[in-house]
Amino acid sequence: MLDSAIRYVIDPPLNKAGERIAALGISANMVTVTGFLIGMLAVPFLAFESYWTALVLILVNRLFDGLDGAVARKTLLTDFGGYLDIVCDFIFYSAVLVGFALARPENALAAVFLVFSFMGTASTFLAYAVMAEKHKITTEIRGAKSLYYLGGLTEGTETIIAFVLFCLFPDLFTVIAVIFGALCWVTTGTRIFAAWRTFR
Repeated sequence: MLDSAIRYVIDPPLNKAGERIAALGISANMVTVTGFLIGMLAVPFLAFESYWTALVLILVNRLFDGLDGAVARKTLLTDFGGYLDIVCDFIFYSAVLVGFALARPENALAAVFLVFSFMGTASTFLAYAVMAEKHKITTEIRGAKSLYYLGGLTEGTETIIAFVLFCLFPDLFTVIAVIFGALCWVTTGTRIFAAWRTFR
């Protein structure tokens, strides 16, 4: 919901940084993989309840996620780059929840519910992108992308907010996860409805 609006704020500094990184000969894929590895380091810190360190690693991962696209726009947008970016994102999102489940057994059920909810948002997002490509439907509301980005109530910005809240208020993990998971199912439903209207 917030991704398109926040683009106006974050794109200018990201594009400037992306231009400098590209000038160093660093590829967008290198940024993607580096950010992914940094993000995955958050999992053991979450498991040992080092939430502040994990939060820093999560935020650095999200920064790199924005930078890889900026670098790609200054060099070369490729289908594989877009593919790698989205695959790393979904693995990272689920890994963070595994970290919270490892930290406290009482978090496990809520973490599983949220991963289940992510399956709804991820599958409707990717399936819509496949059909949009088939029908030659494009959009740049969220910037130039390698695939169609269908919006919803819970997008990248909202997921970052949820992860920050998890780290700041770990005792409320279950409550936040259930609420955010429910919002993810609203997104899944609206995306299915959008697909029905567009592709029926």
